[in-house]
Amino acid sequence: MAINELRSISIFVTAAELGSLRKTAASMSISPQAASQALAQLEQHLGVRLFHRTTRSMSLTDEGRRFLEEAQPSLMGLRRALQTAQQAKDEITGPLRIVGPRSTFQPVLWRLIDEFCQQHPGIVPDVQLDDRIGNWVEDRVDVGFRLGLSPHEGVIARRLFAAQVIVCASPTYLERYGAPDSLAALPSHRCSVFRNPGTGQVVPWRARVGEDEVDQPVTPTICTNDEILELHAVLAGRVIGQLAGVTAAPYIRSRQLVPLLIEHIPDRYNYFIYYGSRTSQPARARAFIELAVARLTDNPDHVLSTKELRVAAKQAYAWQRFKANDDGESAAVVWLPPA
Repeated sequence: MAINELRSISIFVTAAELGSLRKTAASMSISPQAASQALAQLEQHLGVRLFHRTTRSMSLTDEGRRFLEEAQPSLMGLRRALQTAQQAKDEITGPLRIVGPRSTFQPVLWRLIDEFCQQHPGIVPDVQLDDRIGNWVEDRVDVGFRLGLSPHEGVIARRLFAAQVIVCASPTYLERYGAPDSLAALPSHRCSVFRNPGTGQVVPWRARVGEDEVDQPVTPTICTNDEILELHAVLAGRVIGQLAGVTAAPYIRSRQLVPLLIEHIPDRYNYFIYYGSRTSQPARARAFIELAVARLTDNPDHVLSTKELRVAAKQAYAWQRFKANDDGESAAVVWLPPA
């Protein structure tokens, strides 16, 4: 008959401490018969007698005493380890391993981590940002953020907010080169393209055409694997860029950037938070997930509404070309901010 060694040793140590099978059974919420059977199986497994037993009393044999001296410290250490693990599960302290995309998400993630650490000073965030999709188990992830659904089986994903990608230009660019009035006009404009740092591949521009989303060809004037550098190139008026909404939103709202071709903004992408379990997460991970969901789900700070986009897009066409005057001076292109 198979023997559960750990359970049998635990019953043995408890019986030695209490000196009674009945008390042992009661303390472990088992029947006296089950306790007696477990001791008998342990003795048979070891090939020695551990207790002198009568119907009214029990005492350790010499072999039982030596076995107790060896087993008791280890069992107590194991019990402490179990208790520590159970307590740690409910404490909002310790390391918290977070992964997310390097591109587009750093400002959003930093504000979230900063708030969480102020609430729980015992947290030690271990943040790894990478545009590649890593291995959940090998990377020892507690909580992750990704664009689109997680590819890992058994991982729970919760939607946070829409991931807009918006074609943008600065007023300086529009004064110099004008605004494209259609997707077909883009190849004649100066455009930036983004190279995925994880794969090394150029990320194509995406456009919504009717019910479909398609790759939109552009002629690159600048190519980079750093979104901040691309943003600076667009702000400086050197190029048009297709930027992440979370990056572009504050600059569009402050009128430093103008959204273009807004009827072609893709609408199928979302940011997700993902994690491994609904029930066995440590308290620190559960608390961080709850904060992320509360702060980020459909947060208007990170998503431009249709009304905002339409109002901001009118800037692209707020032009007046003055006719040449009587002296034959060249026409002037004037930028007119919206009223």
